[in-house]
Amino acid sequence: SQGDKKDRDKKQINRNLLELMIIDFNKIEELAFPGMNGGTGLMTVRMYNDEKYRIIPTTIHSGGSIGMHRQTSGDDMNYILSGIGRAICDGVEEELRPGVLHICPKGSEHSIINTGTEDLVLFTIVVAR
Repeated sequence: SQGDKKDRDKKQINRNLLELMIIDFNKIEELAFPGMNGGTGLMTVRMYNDEKYRIIPTTIHSGGSIGMHRQTSGDDMNYILSGIGRAICDGVEEELRPGVLHICPKGSEHSIINTGTEDLVLFTIVVAR
């Protein structure tokens, strides 16, 4: 029937959209940034960029930090997967541990420091606005 065809077409469109939204970070080259933004140590990432998002699985290795910088491209959201650290955003210090989401709004200044002996692993999303 006509209704069944519309349902099948709608499901196919949704399936196609979903396929377009899959990002396989295993296929993205890992990049290394020593002393990111004037910080210390090493940060490694696999970075996806488009006009709306930057999506970045990030590792700040033991002894490393991202130096203080202004967030100019959008809101920077960092979900902590493992490790411990601290973030300083506009002078306010926050503890970072697994399950915590640090948000640095566009226009703010922040730094992220790995304070532990293990890697600090983050899933970072920057939403352009």
